[in-house]
Amino acid sequence: SRMRRLGMMLSSCCSQSHLALVDVKGFDPSDVCVVVKDGKVSVSAEHTEEHNTALGKTCTHRKFIKEFSLPPGVDDDEVTYSV
Repeated sequence: SRMRRLGMMLSSCCSQSHLALVDVKGFDPSDVCVVVKDGKVSVSAEHTEEHNTALGKTCTHRKFIKEFSLPPGVDDDEVTYSV
């Protein structure tokens, strides 16, 4: 279950002093971009799908952006992340 996986992630990161989880459900890992700069973490994802239907072509575009500040005393180079 999702909560069980989250619990395993949290317990595997117990040596870390801070942890942030960002839900990017619906995006492929290749769609996700993480940038750590100037004391901020920016997580963004963008995906476009085109479909041909009997009535013509449809296009779906989704975009996600989440930005937050690092806690005081955390250096940009100390931040690690995984998707």
